[in-house]
Amino acid sequence: MALISLILFCQGASGASKRDFRGAWIQTVFQGYDKRTTEQNQSYLRSLLDNLQATGINAVIFQVRPAADSFYPSPIEPWSRHLTGCIGAAPARLWDPLQFMIDECHKRGMEIHAWLNPYRVTASANEQLPDNHLCNLFPKRFVKYCKRIYFNPALPENRQHIVGVVRDIITRYDVDGIHFDDYFYPYPSNGEEFDDEAHYRSSGTKLSKPDWRRRNVDILIESVHQTISETKPWVRFGISPFGIWRNNTSDPEGSATSGLQNYDDLYADVPRWAAMGWIDYQIPQLYWETDHQRASYRVLCDWWADHGEGRHIYIGQDVKKTADACELPEKLRQIEEIGPERIQGNCWWYAGNLPAISAQLKEKSYSTPALVPEYLWKHVEPADKPGTPVYKDGKLRWNADDHASKWVVYRFDKASDVDVENPSAIKAVTYRPEFIPDCGGCYVITALDRANGESDHSSPVTVSLP
Repeated sequence: MALISLILFCQGASGASKRDFRGAWIQTVFQGYDKRTTEQNQSYLRSLLDNLQATGINAVIFQVRPAADSFYPSPIEPWSRHLTGCIGAAPARLWDPLQFMIDECHKRGMEIHAWLNPYRVTASANEQLPDNHLCNLFPKRFVKYCKRIYFNPALPENRQHIVGVVRDIITRYDVDGIHFDDYFYPYPSNGEEFDDEAHYRSSGTKLSKPDWRRRNVDILIESVHQTISETKPWVRFGISPFGIWRNNTSDPEGSATSGLQNYDDLYADVPRWAAMGWIDYQIPQLYWETDHQRASYRVLCDWWADHGEGRHIYIGQDVKKTADACELPEKLRQIEEIGPERIQGNCWWYAGNLPAISAQLKEKSYSTPALVPEYLWKHVEPADKPGTPVYKDGKLRWNADDHASKWVVYRFDKASDVDVENPSAIKAVTYRPEFIPDCGGCYVITALDRANGESDHSSPVTVSLP
């Protein structure tokens, strides 16, 4: 399948930020994939990506492991029931949704991050697992909580299994990132206790039980980071936590909120992971109204902007709630006031709802194209400046540097106008060293390395079209 990425952008107003993470989550749980044919699913996903491209989205977070299963042929875990209707059953017409999405996202110049839920095994109470499922073969490795089944985070063999899934994905697939969402230890419910007391007592730890649980999750996150660093160090690792770290009634460093807490209830100390260099970005889920009484978006946006810990912060936005409350302009205004040094973008929950605000985004914040921000701490070889592009047979072509992951195509009226800091001039991001111009003008090319660092621009070439 061709991997030409053709994000064709309209010329927009200058002055907008050239670097901006514009993500969207595509979930696969209970989305009807099992009710459609392979061809219908592919058509659905292409249409969804076309809409995201038209809006200006430059990164897709695609759910590939909803519950210890897979939306790709895995040697480790079974095909997902959410894809085929029956866990372990392959699609009737075999296809690889993850590879399909990599190809389709890269065609459109979008990054793709593979989204995994680390600990969940079942998503509802009535799911039946086959006899050969890991949960039935080794039941002592799992905990049943609120009628759902979870990997026990305390067990090294479970961490090794999850790390093995990550290693398999990044080894076999050209994903740009690995993404975990907000589910670590399960959300507390009905006063029921997560049954890990025996493992806590036998661990010999001197930590309190909450600290011990946090340490269990810390070990997984550090292990995933190490695996990525050893396998493909340019792959990003991001977390999308619940929007409150701690309330300031629990910790003076916390936010002026009064809701559930990542640190205390899910045992996930996400800012610590960023400070330790284990993750590359945080996308806190700030799905509340700007002045919500217990969890104000306004308060939390400022709090997270101060807790990037040297890594990127992208704000997780709920499209429907924001549209229903008519709060998009105010939410975007606050991020603009905070500035790109502290908040580097947004991610939209969820992709299917984005048309409700696409026109507003295109008019304001997404009026010009943007590149995904550079990950300055990633140790990659910088890409060389492309040679002078050659226009022949209706295509621009240029030399492909081994250190380049993709290229940026800029168009100007004439050579004296060349200014690659102007995002209005971006015509395309392409994963192949070629581009089909749709209008005449002066073109230059830059290369992006694996960390999104940009090379100097090529010498200009003038294209004349009839």
